[in-house]
Amino acid sequence: MVRIGIIGGSGYVGSELLRLLLLHPQAEVTMVTSRQSVGEYVFNVHPNLRSITQLKFVPQDMAEMQKNCDLIFTATPHGGSVNLVPKLLAAGLKVIDMSADYRLKNLDDYEMYYGWKHAHPEMLKDAIYGLPELHREEIKTAKIVACPGCMATSAILGLAPIVKAGLVDKDKIVVDLKVGSSGGGAKPTLGSHHPERFSGVRPYMVVGHRHIAEVEQELNALGNEPVKISFSPHAVNMVRGILATIHTFPKQKIENKDIWRALRGMYGNEPFVRLVKYQKGPYQLPDPKVTQGTNFCDVGFEIDEHANRLLLFSALDNMTKGAAGQAVQCMNIQLGIDETTGLKSTGFHPM
Repeated sequence: MVRIGIIGGSGYVGSELLRLLLLHPQAEVTMVTSRQSVGEYVFNVHPNLRSITQLKFVPQDMAEMQKNCDLIFTATPHGGSVNLVPKLLAAGLKVIDMSADYRLKNLDDYEMYYGWKHAHPEMLKDAIYGLPELHREEIKTAKIVACPGCMATSAILGLAPIVKAGLVDKDKIVVDLKVGSSGGGAKPTLGSHHPERFSGVRPYMVVGHRHIAEVEQELNALGNEPVKISFSPHAVNMVRGILATIHTFPKQKIENKDIWRALRGMYGNEPFVRLVKYQKGPYQLPDPKVTQGTNFCDVGFEIDEHANRLLLFSALDNMTKGAAGQAVQCMNIQLGIDETTGLKSTGFHPM
């Protein structure tokens, strides 16, 4: 039984981590920290956990974490983990970081996309990007797992097999994303305020989005040619979920069998990637509604012969496979147990 601490447990990612870990057969959540909710019962902040736990939020105390925990999930805002992670490692704790603070290998990317210089560049080489489909073996022995961004996860899983197979032009890739409101976090802003968001489809950060750095970093590692990504998200009227519609342009004529070969070659044995392309029913291609509450990413495609275009679709729950579920999957890999442990949920239908 691994003893778990969660730093920053009062937010949405913390809530999802608690939902999964409190019922995990190989994990015991021993402490949950929160600055603004110290002394509160966890279920008062996360009402879905009522009768599941009697834990209270506690202050962040390194000595207590060292005494009571084996592994720490850091669910802090971007910039909140960069100085914390080295202290946790020095205390002998393993870390799974949910922020962007250790995702990127190129120092210049932190200045370009996040606006700050990394305080511990020497540690970036030890941080493993927490996408099991690409880094399973490295995750097994990692001291720091840097969990991907939710939109980056969707884009990378949709594109990786096609880029690896060299089927498309690598400097003409357009990722168009529809994103649920929970991706904005638990603290509301004017843009996430319900009356402003409801009934709308709002483009935001349509150029220069932070997740571009992650997507290009991971896809560049799959081939010899550099990949250039165009990336534009849209806020839509749903709480959980992401749908990435990805426009790519084949180098030569392709057929369905070529795409199936690439997808099955990479994902044929993956427990949490489902290939979705059907000829009947309302869910012929990936839809984030079908993934809600699950750790699945659904990937599908369509060939547009008229415009010489290959459309890829990737759908997931941004809180689960896009964040907490993926982190628990990484934890399972580190523990050497079945990586689906605690994550076998079918979701709901209808929803």
